[in-house]
Amino acid sequence: MRPLGIKNPPPLLNFPLLSPRPLLSRGLPLRFRPPRLRPWSKLGFGPLAGAATCCCVVTRAATMGAARVAVKSEIDLTEKEERIFQRLLDVVRHFKMEVELRVAGGWVRDKLLGRDCYDIDIALDKMLGREFCEKVNEFLALKGEETRGVGVIQSNPDQSKHLETARMRIYDTWIDFVNLRSETYAENSRIPTMMFGTAEEDAYRRDLTINSLFYNINKNLVEDFTGRGVEDLKCGIIITPLPPKATFLDDPLRVLRAIRFGARFGFTLDEDLKKAAADEEVKAAIANKISRERIGHEV
Repeated sequence: MRPLGIKNPPPLLNFPLLSPRPLLSRGLPLRFRPPRLRPWSKLGFGPLAGAATCCCVVTRAATMGAARVAVKSEIDLTEKEERIFQRLLDVVRHFKMEVELRVAGGWVRDKLLGRDCYDIDIALDKMLGREFCEKVNEFLALKGEETRGVGVIQSNPDQSKHLETARMRIYDTWIDFVNLRSETYAENSRIPTMMFGTAEEDAYRRDLTINSLFYNINKNLVEDFTGRGVEDLKCGIIITPLPPKATFLDDPLRVLRAIRFGARFGFTLDEDLKKAAADEEVKAAIANKISRERIGHEV
């Protein structure tokens, strides 16, 4: 069997050249140079769990001096998205549910970047995803409409899959539903005890700051609870909300995810993130905790 690896790895991932303007605007001395290209092996990576070696650009100078990314000030919904969100709000209001619906993660990021995104994940603050899906079907039945099948993906903490996820079709679009989470660790245990959390607690548990943003459907509002998501998106920085080593040990697959997003958007990796990704404990966690299937899906 061929080892899993990054599909068609480019010889180098090109990042934007530095511009003097951001340095001047911050009152810093005008000293800039094109970012250096460092192969993964020089960062101490080597092949990860059978993955092919790749390269990335990761310099603090590039982080400070790269051109600003164009980010929208608000989210423009498509007609289909408006219909989907209105249907969900109809369910909440019909049953007088005290629950806030938030679109999480990548959809918010991509919409602010002006990109299309069809991957909608709904985060719920006071109930499980499957419970909300049951209410959706109850609402459809009351309206004389066809109910929908609900798929549930169970949590698997041993494989860093901490949350149960429910999935159903709203109109003709698959939507994932999951509860906001907080977590505590028992002494001498790496497996967290999951609890319902606030949106702020959940945002800080996300993989990257640019993926920690929420769109509050109830309030038609973008929420940035880390206070860094929008700014890091504008600056093109890949960085974790919490210390990167703790974030990677929570789910080691985030190492590959950080590199993938850096390559996808042409963003630069934070220096502390690079050091954490090269840490021997983190690399061992990738090999021991993450299945080949999850690695293959990520890359």
